[in-house]
Amino acid sequence: MDLIWERPEPRGRTVVPIDRGRIVAAAVALADAEGLSGLSMRKVAAELQVSPMRLYGYVATKEELLDLMADQVYGEIAGALGGASGGESVSGWEAVLRTIAVTTRDCALRHEWFVELIGGRPHLGPNALDVMEATASALASALGPDGGGRLMAALGVFNAYLVGAVRNEVTELRQSRETGTDETQWRASVGGYLGRRIATGRYPTMQRVLEGAENDAIETFDAEVEIIIRGVTRTE
Repeated sequence: MDLIWERPEPRGRTVVPIDRGRIVAAAVALADAEGLSGLSMRKVAAELQVSPMRLYGYVATKEELLDLMADQVYGEIAGALGGASGGESVSGWEAVLRTIAVTTRDCALRHEWFVELIGGRPHLGPNALDVMEATASALASALGPDGGGRLMAALGVFNAYLVGAVRNEVTELRQSRETGTDETQWRASVGGYLGRRIATGRYPTMQRVLEGAENDAIETFDAEVEIIIRGVTRTE
């Protein structure tokens, strides 16, 4: 069966206009509000005021719908790089990698369900491929002509950090909502216990880590991205 990316949409006039763009927009809005657990073809059809069977002419399965939704988010990331999106293009390999990292985090915080779809096998939609190409091209530029043998490893490390970081942050946000306790309150609740454990002298390195811990999520993320970029692009 042809992949969704190469399958043409049905043609013909209908009472209620519908296309894949409208379907994906409705699905994304539902997932933003209710999470993936609240997403179904039936609910998407209801939002569009059509029968569920109408959707299957455009999207054969829910898995295809999830692929289209993920690719729409990748479109937001690709759009931040400019160029074909009509904006000013981001230039320079460092700027490209930072833009991809920061925009991926921003998108994951706007669309928390996105973290459930990334990692594992790569997405192959056109927007995802654009982001993949931009990432690989930036890393290739940083490594130079003699660094081709390290390109795959560098790409893997960069993506693994990014996926792990955004998943951790979204998970923390969800836990805060579910428990009614944000990170600051959680730290306060365990502070006494940690203080007593640190006082035993068994955890001197962790003491240094805790003393230097940043509370600002953006500053922490930026510092980590800087370390990752410097690490994966070292040429000596």
